[in-house]
Amino acid sequence: MSRRDLPEINAGSMADIAFLLLIFFLVTTTMDVDTGISRKLPEKQPEDMPDPPKLKEKNVFVVTVNRNNQLLVEDEFMTIDKIREEAVKFIDNGGGLGNPIDDAEPAECDWCEGAKDPASSDHPNKAVISLESDRGTSYGTYIAVQNELVGAYTELRNRLSQKLYGVSYTKMLKDIKNSPSKKLKERITNIKRKYPQIISEAEPKK
Repeated sequence: MSRRDLPEINAGSMADIAFLLLIFFLVTTTMDVDTGISRKLPEKQPEDMPDPPKLKEKNVFVVTVNRNNQLLVEDEFMTIDKIREEAVKFIDNGGGLGNPIDDAEPAECDWCEGAKDPASSDHPNKAVISLESDRGTSYGTYIAVQNELVGAYTELRNRLSQKLYGVSYTKMLKDIKNSPSKKLKERITNIKRKYPQIISEAEPKK
């Protein structure tokens, strides 16, 4: 009895099918993309800025974030949603005299609308916010606190810009990117000089 020949399987098209499946999965699969943290660096200080004087304790607003992500402001516990309001009060207090910005600018903060508390900051150009953290502090909490502190300066700048020029500081920053002009640049510089952003970030505690 003769042996029956086994039929051959044509595998010639298998490579084509595998290639098509590979293309399909490459086209339809989404790739996770790592995103960074958007954070603006501190503003550049003017070159002719004198050496920093010794600071009075009342001119320093100490913000501490501990390893448990708890927020202490002047040694008192506080939630993140309250820090901007407290920072605005401190920066805008205007309780004394500051360093004259120029010959035409008075040392007293006549644009401040704060309580003028003698126990709080003397002037926006003397008000220093000191941000301290712990190595156990989470990045999310630390960045959230930073954003609120920067937001306090933006809020004050927007208010003064609206009062002086009828337009917010934020709007002027957007406009100068599209149509830079000398007049607009001078206005932005003036607002920044009246409310200089002074945030000191200390090395994290171990």
